[in-house]
Amino acid sequence: MNPTLEHQLSYVSGYRENRIKVANMVLQNKAIFPELLDLCFAENKELSHKACWVTEFVCKSELDILFPQLKYFIKNLPTLTNDSSIRPMAKICELLCESYFQKKNKETISHLTNPILEQLTETNFDWLISDAKVATKAYAMRNLYFLGKKYDWIYPELKPILLKDMPNHSSAYKARARHILNKI
Repeated sequence: MNPTLEHQLSYVSGYRENRIKVANMVLQNKAIFPELLDLCFAENKELSHKACWVTEFVCKSELDILFPQLKYFIKNLPTLTNDSSIRPMAKICELLCESYFQKKNKETISHLTNPILEQLTETNFDWLISDAKVATKAYAMRNLYFLGKKYDWIYPELKPILLKDMPNHSSAYKARARHILNKI
């Protein structure tokens, strides 16, 4: 492991500037990105969620940095249990779905194979029906909306979940669910 990366992550806090600083360090030395991703899924929960925060910022800047590690990323998403780790990873999934379905980016399309998209679908359904926080559920809804454009079985599964869960959630959840229901 890169001691500098771990040291920098130990100082990351909820402040955007901290996250951007370490993300820029990774973007300037892309060879350490696999180590950052390893830290996202590591046992060290304190460092893990900070690595996830930074990974989100890295992927917002250069999504293609994830492509060589995409199978590893997708395979390990279900292992996350900390809400502070799951939310940024759900956002990265949204970036992938937007790039694939909305922007129709050729490179993204070439990397998001059917098995990867199927795993992404399963993970997002798991997040949606779990006791994850609203932000994660909102990303999951949107990701499943995009994925439903490819897999026609998703919307008939998604709709009853949203309708059943709407009365039990916050106004933010209800607003996002209504938005998605209106689109499907």
